[in-house]
Amino acid sequence: MPMQIGLDELLSMLLARVDGLSLDSENQKSRFNIMFRVLYKKGLLTDADVADSVKEEHRIMKDLGIIDKIPPQEAIEAAAKGIMLWIKGDAAGIKKMMEDYERQVTELAAKQQKPKIDVAPAAVLSQLDRIGGGQQNSGKKLIF
Repeated sequence: MPMQIGLDELLSMLLARVDGLSLDSENQKSRFNIMFRVLYKKGLLTDADVADSVKEEHRIMKDLGIIDKIPPQEAIEAAAKGIMLWIKGDAAGIKKMMEDYERQVTELAAKQQKPKIDVAPAAVLSQLDRIGGGQQNSGKKLIF
């Protein structure tokens, strides 16, 4: 006889699994950060090594067809700088970089043109209803 399971039980199991994966991901990030800090402190990892590795990663992704083109050198250097801030444990630098990023996103959002919404007077809407064969006071229509 097949086993039945309720939707709430299924969702609980899935959420528990997602929580477990999230914790595992954070654990792995911490371990990698620690190992890279050890390598950096021993002088086995340099800023140039990280920049070269970021560039190589993008080249591989382009060759696999994951991305269309390799980002400009400025973007590669910014990514490498962000990684090195984490490796060096520079909290002030990380905060500044996050604030700069937030400011840039806000500026770009402000520059984007917002769609213009015009509201037609009731007389125009009534006229459109008559043209369209609609009845007066039959309801409102949205016109896009």
